[in-house]
Amino acid sequence: MPEKIKVIGLTGGIATGKSSVAHFFTSRGITVIDADQLARDAVQPGSPALAQIVSSFGQVVLTDDGTLNRKHLGEIVFSDPEKRRHLESILHPAIRKLAEEKIALAAAAGHKRLIYMAPLLIEANATDRVDDIWVVTVRPEIQLQRLMQRDGISLHQAKSIIASQMSLSEKESYGSVIIDNSGSKAETQAILENAWAKETGSINE
Repeated sequence: MPEKIKVIGLTGGIATGKSSVAHFFTSRGITVIDADQLARDAVQPGSPALAQIVSSFGQVVLTDDGTLNRKHLGEIVFSDPEKRRHLESILHPAIRKLAEEKIALAAAAGHKRLIYMAPLLIEANATDRVDDIWVVTVRPEIQLQRLMQRDGISLHQAKSIIASQMSLSEKESYGSVIIDNSGSKAETQAILENAWAKETGSINE
């Protein structure tokens, strides 16, 4: 790595507004690496990871145009922990390699800090990729409401999805900075402005 760069891991629960928080940083010219996008990039047609996945799971995981059918692959590994672990053993190194390349580019460009946005940063045991963890959270009733509204699902469905994931309180226990996104856009922006000012001090990014 050309220069030392601080990597801030941005994570949070479903429907907490991680993307809107990430937009705060990108709008200020701060590099944001999206782990979900890296996961898609890692399995593009022609990639070694996609070739390994097809070798392991068969041509059935491809769509007609040769791209990965993520939904079908998800169904295959969902109820089979061994297959899921095997898939992760293919994906995680590929994602890590792409992340390291992007971090090195940002460092070479002179950035002092960047944001690594990963919803499953903690669950995927990827906390070693970051130097600090910031957690986006909301009050539980707001999380339910936003998830129902966003996905057009029932209260029962929303509760079931949230119950299947790591709780917000547990995620918060990993964070050095907690971003409460329960309020208005302006309130969240004020929290972020304050957190970033404390983070950067007098450094002009």
